[in-house]
Amino acid sequence: MSTQPAGARPGRQGRILLRIEGLKKYFPITHGLLRRHVGDVRAVDGITFDVLRGETLGLVGESGSGKTTIGRTILRLYPPTAGRVLFDGIDVQTLRGKALRRARRRMQMIFQDPYASLNPRMNVGAIVGAPLAIHGEARGREKEERVAELLRLVGLNPGLANRYPHEFSGGQRQRIGVARALALSPDFIVCDEPIAALDVSIQAQVINLLEELGEEYQLTYLFIAHDLSVVYYVSDRVAVMYLGHIVETGPTEELYAQPLRPYTEALLAAIPRVKKSARTERIVLQGDVPSPLDPPPGCVFHTRCHRRVGPICDCEQPPFFRVGEQRVACWLYRNEPAEA
Repeated sequence: MSTQPAGARPGRQGRILLRIEGLKKYFPITHGLLRRHVGDVRAVDGITFDVLRGETLGLVGESGSGKTTIGRTILRLYPPTAGRVLFDGIDVQTLRGKALRRARRRMQMIFQDPYASLNPRMNVGAIVGAPLAIHGEARGREKEERVAELLRLVGLNPGLANRYPHEFSGGQRQRIGVARALALSPDFIVCDEPIAALDVSIQAQVINLLEELGEEYQLTYLFIAHDLSVVYYVSDRVAVMYLGHIVETGPTEELYAQPLRPYTEALLAAIPRVKKSARTERIVLQGDVPSPLDPPPGCVFHTRCHRRVGPICDCEQPPFFRVGEQRVACWLYRNEPAEA
């Protein structure tokens, strides 16, 4: 099977850089003075997917679906409950000491909130230069020159390196976060809703910056967002999450043109459109998202699905079926080839 998905940007993608296998992340719930374990919040509940070198994989879903938890677990900010994270063929969860430090140089994160992710007691030069000092890449004059280069790269004046985060706008702070993420020349960056806290007028600037950097430095992105219009613009492929599960993946153009799963269909129908088109009917999902503390049996979406096919949806979790270049976990497609 080819490692390059349909709809990918030509010339950028290569072999698999990141492989997630059966990843689970449960947060324990305790009660009482003795902190007795009474349950688990199943934030991520057994997901499997690949990210190819040089591509941008968009990860979408409602708030609370587990998107951010995936990104943080991949980078070992959260220890996984089960499953494997293979980065360039190496199981990240088995790494310790120097081996882990070497791996972390190649994986970075741009956080959602530029107001909270920068240390207010450090100036910009110290913030951007911290990774260089921690990993012994540069010190003294060499570090200052590298920081200046990074600030120019993200469109900021190097002369502002002695200023503090509160002296910058939201868009400028996020550019500082991007510069910090690029300091160690990583291969893979998790973008955790990097424009969600920014004004609309600034969002396009940051998105364009990430696109340009990705093209120039052959970066691989996991782009987490709930804004489907932005995901369409930046992504080669899209993975859709619901209640800790990935429920559909596919090339961006195909998935947006013909969503297969009812949940994906409802998400895309909710995108605001200025002009009326053939697909203007809004799909209103009934009920609330179930609690990840006690997810429903069977298909996790069956309690809100407007296209249920019968009792099988209520009691059996669907495997992934392949429809063209798309993969979908839905019993509507049980006559299609199932993946092992």
